[in-house]
Amino acid sequence: MSKIVSFSLVALMALSLASCGDDKKTGTPAPTQTPTAPSSSTPTAPADPTTTPSTGGQPVERTKAQLTKALLVLADLPSGLSVVPDDPSDASAKPFSSKDAKCKTLVKYLNADVAPGSTVSVSRSFSAGQEGPDIDYGLDAMGDAKKVLALQTAYKAAVNSCKKVTLKVSGQGTSSMVVEEISAPKFGEHPFAFRLTGISGPQEGGEATAAITGVNDVILSVFIYAGAPGELDGATKLAVDKAKKVLGGPKTGT
Repeated sequence: MSKIVSFSLVALMALSLASCGDDKKTGTPAPTQTPTAPSSSTPTAPADPTTTPSTGGQPVERTKAQLTKALLVLADLPSGLSVVPDDPSDASAKPFSSKDAKCKTLVKYLNADVAPGSTVSVSRSFSAGQEGPDIDYGLDAMGDAKKVLALQTAYKAAVNSCKKVTLKVSGQGTSSMVVEEISAPKFGEHPFAFRLTGISGPQEGGEATAAITGVNDVILSVFIYAGAPGELDGATKLAVDKAKKVLGGPKTGT
C-alpha cells in the first residue's frame, strides 16, 4: 500500500478499493473508548495559518526523531493490525478536485503531503487487511499553538464550505464524495472531525473519517477508512495520549 500522509486520504481509499471490493467488513477493529473530557469551542482565528503571529517568545523547534517517537507503534495497538510501508511516489499525487470554488481550500488540504506551514511532518499507517480498517496517524509541528489553532480553524471552515469533492484514483476510476463535519473525539485541543462518503463510482458506499486536533504546537491527525462506529474516538485518544506523553501536556480522559 502507498504511504498515507497526514493531510491526504487517497492512499487509504486506494488500498480499500484494491482489496475490499463489496465484502462486508469483519476485520479487527481499532480501539474504541467513549470520550470523557469536555470539548472546548474553537475560537475565531485567521484563515491563513502561515501568517499567524507567535504566542510570544521563540517558536518551539521539533525534530523528526522527536515527532516519530510520539507516533503510535504497532505495540500500542490491538492485535490484527500491520504497519503499511511508505511509498514516496504518493507525494506528487493530487487526486482530489472540485469545480466548486468554495471547495478550493479543502481540495488543497486533502491533496497536501503535509500540513501547510509545518516545519516537520511524520506519519505512520496501519491496516487490518482486506476487510479493514485502515488507519493513518500524522503529526505536524507548527512552531506554536496559535498556528495550530489557525490551521484547525481554516480546515474546519473549508470542510463546512464544501459539500462534495471528486476523488480520482489511478487505475480505479473517479468517485464523487460527500463532505460533512461530524462530532469530534473529545481529545486534544480544539478537535474537529469530518467524513467523506462515496456516492458514485468505485468508492460508492465507502467512508473515510478524519479527526484533526492539537497537542500544544503540533497538529495531530487521524484518518480511518472502513472503520466501525466509535473507532475514530478510540484511535484518537490513543494517539493524543502518546503524543502528550512524549511532547508534553497532561494525559487526556482522566
